[in-house]
Amino acid sequence: MPSPPKKELTVMLVDNEPARAAIVEQAMIDSGYRVIRRLENAKHLTEAVTEFQPDMVIIDIESPDRDMLENMSRLTKDNPRPIVMFAEEDDSRHVEAAIRAGVSAYVVDGVNSGSVKALLQVAIARFREFQALRSELESVKSQLEDRKLIEKAKGLIMKHQQCDEPAAYKALRKLAMDRSQRMTDVARNIISVMELMGGSK
Repeated sequence: MPSPPKKELTVMLVDNEPARAAIVEQAMIDSGYRVIRRLENAKHLTEAVTEFQPDMVIIDIESPDRDMLENMSRLTKDNPRPIVMFAEEDDSRHVEAAIRAGVSAYVVDGVNSGSVKALLQVAIARFREFQALRSELESVKSQLEDRKLIEKAKGLIMKHQQCDEPAAYKALRKLAMDRSQRMTDVARNIISVMELMGGSK
C-alpha cells in the first residue's frame, strides 16, 4: 500500500526587500516549502499567523530591532511557531535577544539553497523540543499550584472544624465527589468562602 503524500509545509516570510525576498522564496520552493504570505515587517505578525496558519515563520533582515523582537515575543507567547531568522549582523546581543524572543535558528551566512532544508528541519525539531519542555514545565507548575490550594484548604478546614489533617482531606475529597468537581476547584471555593468569612489570615 503506497504511503500517503507528505504534507507540503507552509511558510510566512517577513522581508522588506522584494528582490531579496524573491531569492528566499525560491530557496524555500526548492526545499519543498510553500510561501503562503509575505510581510514587509513584523508589525502585524501575530494577527497574520493567526489568519494564515503557516507551519513556520522565516524572517530575513539586516538585524532585529526592538519592535521586531517584541512582535516575535508576542507570537511565541500567543501562537508559537518555529521561527528562523536570516540576518546580516552577528552581534551576540542581537542573537541572544532573538533567541529569547523565540527564534529557533539564527543564521548569519544568508540563505544557502543547498542547506535550507536541513536548517529548517533542525529549527522545527528544536521548536518541538522547546515546546515539549515548556509544556512539561507548565504541567509541573500547575501541579504545584494545585497542591498549594489543597494544602491551604485543608488548613482552613482543620481550623474551622477543629479536626486533624486526614479528616480535613477526607472532607475535601467527599465534597469534590458529591459535587463532581476537581479537588482543586473545591479547594479554591473553600478558600474564597473562608476568606470572605474571615477564616483566613
